[in-house]
Amino acid sequence: MAATAGPTATPNPSATPTAQPTATPSAQPTATPTSGATPGITGLHVVGNEILNASGQQFVPHGVDRSGTEYACVQDFGIFDGPSDQTSVAAIASWHTNAVRVPLNEDCWLAINGVNAAYAGSNYINAIVNFVNLLNANGLVAILDLHWNAPGAQSATGQEPMADADHAPAFWTSVASTFKNNDSVIFDLYNEPYLSSWSCWRNGGTASACGTSFAIAGMNTLISAVRSTGAENIVMAGGLAYSNDLSEWLQNKPTDPSGNLAASWHVYNFNTCDTTSCYDSTAAVVAASVPVIAGEIGENDCAHDFIDPLMEWLDMHATGYLGWAWNADFNCSNGPGLISNYDGTPTAYGVGLQDHLAALAASSVRRPHRP
Repeated sequence: MAATAGPTATPNPSATPTAQPTATPSAQPTATPTSGATPGITGLHVVGNEILNASGQQFVPHGVDRSGTEYACVQDFGIFDGPSDQTSVAAIASWHTNAVRVPLNEDCWLAINGVNAAYAGSNYINAIVNFVNLLNANGLVAILDLHWNAPGAQSATGQEPMADADHAPAFWTSVASTFKNNDSVIFDLYNEPYLSSWSCWRNGGTASACGTSFAIAGMNTLISAVRSTGAENIVMAGGLAYSNDLSEWLQNKPTDPSGNLAASWHVYNFNTCDTTSCYDSTAAVVAASVPVIAGEIGENDCAHDFIDPLMEWLDMHATGYLGWAWNADFNCSNGPGLISNYDGTPTAYGVGLQDHLAALAASSVRRPHRP
């Protein structure tokens, strides 16, 4: 989802930059990623089409997207948009969540393309490391996604059709090196691809071959960047059409030598695939082979009539989901925004997710394993 807090028209790719700065992080984190996660979220790995924890129990993510870390830094007003302390994280956990997706900015992590040093490089990385540690300590898996990026000397001020070959591999090498010893962290390789080519999505390619203004790093390249560090964290790969289209995901399944691969799926009331029949013919087929995580679900009408049956469908397929977005300054009719206050007060849309997760927590019936 675009961090401007609302469904937007398809972005136009920017012109090819003339300069190619080095995409090497200028600073290393001083904050230490810890293994202080609660037991139920440690040792996450994929077996068949399920995610299991260190005890062999099925882990189904239920949570929220905490937007801000993809845009605050490049817009020069901070690293987070809103609080990132224990009180704010406890409010997220109070909704019976077990996962938080944290969008990241490529330029801010790598300290390139003119981002204010106060919000880039080691300062940005340390803030993310500390936030991830806090999430884990509160029983929340952290899902880190490459949300905003840009090629060459262009500033990463929005989402592109796909990961750029200039910087994305270096970004994922650095992120994976930072968190490779924390298996309570999942890597969502690219937020919302909107290429037209599944081949470019999987394998990357030149600008001319992929119909973009810059060379693309495909999912295989991004996975290789992660695995080159020794990291075996679960990785997620979202499909085409802003991660809403999984129709050819299995035919183009990326290669992951660790086997810790999941499909990422985004579902809104304004997407093309927004009906049960489409879910059955696409997402359910993928979920029979690999874990599927609906990393973003939502609707832009200040209601929950759309997400209610969607969550029921996801529960029936033991598929996890995260609501967009835990941001009090997002208008629920434009965001969508789950909350009106960081104490967890829900909007008319957010109350649907809050009530549903509370009902799941209160139920003594175990959610079904996928067939």
